[in-house]
Amino acid sequence: MSLAGRHVVVTRPAGQAAHIATALTAQGAIPVLYPVLEIRDIENIAPVLAAAIRLDSFDLAVFVSPNAIEKALALILSRRAWPAGLRVAALGKSSENELARHGIHEVISPSLRFDSEALLELPELIEVRDKRVIIFRGDGGRELLGDTLKARGATIEYVTCYRRARPQLDPAPLLKLWELGQLDAVTLTSSEGLRNFHEMIGRLGQAWLKKTPAFVPHVRIAEQAQALGLGNVIPTEPGDDGLMTGLVQYFESHGNSRSN
Repeated sequence: MSLAGRHVVVTRPAGQAAHIATALTAQGAIPVLYPVLEIRDIENIAPVLAAAIRLDSFDLAVFVSPNAIEKALALILSRRAWPAGLRVAALGKSSENELARHGIHEVISPSLRFDSEALLELPELIEVRDKRVIIFRGDGGRELLGDTLKARGATIEYVTCYRRARPQLDPAPLLKLWELGQLDAVTLTSSEGLRNFHEMIGRLGQAWLKKTPAFVPHVRIAEQAQALGLGNVIPTEPGDDGLMTGLVQYFESHGNSRSN
């Protein structure tokens, strides 16, 4: 197995890393869990509850991530059923699975790329003139989805249902692996997470990171990585499966060589 004995950093938030960690272990790799995003509850849930009351007035609900689904529906479905006539859009298989866990099965979702651009290419989001759209998301985030739908004639309402924060983690275990020449790869699954990781590991870690294979499942993350000076960025297909395929193929072709 090409990954046998290799240390691979997993930067997904705590509670969301089990799938790829299990897949890495099955390939003989050693997952190094280092969450670079912390998902927190919002302090004021009143806007979510107010939106729950008015759900029947919307034509489409968009969830930008599995976190948005989990946090929003935990509040909404404890107080009311999901409206039968309200269509739902989301990004990717993880979101579809999370919606199904809450009993929502008919989902508008892109099948190849899991980003706002791909969602906006679907017919259901092109013909939105005079439609009312509610978007559940974390604090901040990209405005592309809402801005584009608004330009197409829709009325947009955002609802913030979770907060993101940068964890306070000691980078010493990663620095030690780098020093020993045993940190073989890093997986980075969001641009914000990449920026957090870059800050969290400090200047010494940043110097090593520039030479370490960094696997990213989206071109936007790859561009951010290159802007930060990373010299070995490997784009992969979306999701954990895409990351795993990219890791296996890369180390199959690179044999026993190490980057550090």
